[in-house]
Amino acid sequence: MKKKIATLAIAAGLGFLGLLSGNARADEWDQKTIFTFSTPVEIPGQVLPAGTYVFKLADSQSDRNIVQVFSKDGRHLYGTFLAVSDQRLRPAGKPIITFDERPSDSPEAVKAWFYPGETFGHEFVYPKPKAAALAKVNHAPVPSMPAELTPNTTQPEAPMTAPHVLALKETPLKAQMPTEEEVEIAEIITAPDPVPPMSQTLPSTGSALPLIALAGAAFFGIAGLIQVVKLRAGA
Repeated sequence: MKKKIATLAIAAGLGFLGLLSGNARADEWDQKTIFTFSTPVEIPGQVLPAGTYVFKLADSQSDRNIVQVFSKDGRHLYGTFLAVSDQRLRPAGKPIITFDERPSDSPEAVKAWFYPGETFGHEFVYPKPKAAALAKVNHAPVPSMPAELTPNTTQPEAPMTAPHVLALKETPLKAQMPTEEEVEIAEIITAPDPVPPMSQTLPSTGSALPLIALAGAAFFGIAGLIQVVKLRAGA
């Protein structure tokens, strides 16, 4: 009876760990992050009132820089936005959001957000006129897109194949400089290093097979020892 209870406890524990790891993978995939703002903040094309919002990456295997902003309960989509890679020197243990400087009569403009443990985050792409204004105030380049695409960011939630989302993904991005010059986006961003193939990250001696074999041998050795003890006890 004790053996059965122990087995059930182990199975339940493994199942619980499986659920936890599944949730962790889901959060890491879309990087769902909750932010609460005490004052209004600006995102591309609109201003969010003070409140709590959900930031996450769109569920797309090919476009890791499509960001969506939802209401606290996740029922209302405020917009689907383009972003480019931004980098920190060290990963933070909590979500980080950064803001651009802005004129005193304007709400703070969200620059980028970082998921906990990540050194690479997502910098919002602003419509060209706003990007040019932010670049001038901040004395730093700001990613930009054509102003006529701004309405596409506020369309209702739709698949990544929806026309307005495709238009966003396919638009050529630029960067507005403090000097009022426009340059190619590649001149200002640092892309994350690609993840090397598994064959390059683990040497041939790094296979888990020897460890599995060793564990199996140890298991059978222990089982044999228990059997010998039982036989001696019954003699």
